[in-house]
Amino acid sequence: MRKTTWFILSGLVAALLFAGVVSNFASPHPDGLDSVAREGCTFDDEGQITGGTCIARGETDNQTKDSPLADYGVRGLTNDFLSTGTSGVIGVLATFALGGGVFWLLRAGRKRTPEDRAADLPEEQKI
Repeated sequence: MRKTTWFILSGLVAALLFAGVVSNFASPHPDGLDSVAREGCTFDDEGQITGGTCIARGETDNQTKDSPLADYGVRGLTNDFLSTGTSGVIGVLATFALGGGVFWLLRAGRKRTPEDRAADLPEEQKI
């Protein structure tokens, strides 16, 4: 196998491990933007606004809330660890497939000259 292939495959494996396993250990607390949007309001135990004035009062439901991969999980999987990991793996594979397809189309559309093909050969095969 060529070095480029090994590099791409090792990157894919690393991304799959991070998405499938490590993503389950991310912080469940709101990120910086959510924290700022919630400043000035009070919340109950379920995270619902009970009083005060803050940016979060104007939030609306996400249009993709009912999609199969909404909220960093897979709808229908009751195990949170498995649901989050599976969602991450699906995302990595979809991104890899889309990116690979774009690069393949760009490369296939380019006319290659005999000099281009000769440049791709290992040194021992060049004439």
